[in-house]
Amino acid sequence: MYVLITANRNYSSWSLRPWMLMRALGIAFEDQIEPFSNPINYDEFRSFSPTGQLPALLDEGRTVYDSLGITLYLADRHEGVWPTDPDARAWAQCATAEMHSGFSALRNDCTMNVGVRVTPKPPSGALRLDVARIRELFAEGLSRFGGPFLAGDRFTAVDAFFAPVAFRIRTYGLDVGAGQAWVDHMLAHPAMQDWERQALAESWREESHEAELMAAGAITADYRTA
Repeated sequence: MYVLITANRNYSSWSLRPWMLMRALGIAFEDQIEPFSNPINYDEFRSFSPTGQLPALLDEGRTVYDSLGITLYLADRHEGVWPTDPDARAWAQCATAEMHSGFSALRNDCTMNVGVRVTPKPPSGALRLDVARIRELFAEGLSRFGGPFLAGDRFTAVDAFFAPVAFRIRTYGLDVGAGQAWVDHMLAHPAMQDWERQALAESWREESHEAELMAAGAITADYRTA
């Protein structure tokens, strides 16, 4: 069985991508959590990931690392990772690659924190551009392929890659226009709700992640229970 190593549910957006993909597609795996314990966890994580980062997938003596690398590896072995329709497949692969390499302002200014709600500070120009592009992408996917997922009527990798964005949109109250329908659909997905339940129950607090949250704006609600 696959072993998927991920970090904290509350903070780790990269971990959510393959975890969500495998759960939504019914790909069985052993779930191993290695929490962020320091601002830099390179040395600890190097014991199971050559980059010193998570997620990592262990399979048949192989270590498959990076959320995109894991996705491509699984796509060679399981149906449903990408849409079957050629147009939807091409669009989904491009959007997934765009998410993987871009949206740096969103990542930096709206740090992932599942359990809180924030009134954000006035957005930078870069963040406004990122949110506008997300709004455009979501509207395009839903209108071209009919929804309720981004590339059609079935969950695929592009939904997994934007799953952390769904949490960020809710946390910071970002306006994604017609794309809010996808956000609501994703947040209601059983796997997303399971991830959220685990996030709220976590007792871990990592200082640098909490500092990034405080810098992002004013916390208006904190639903973490531990």
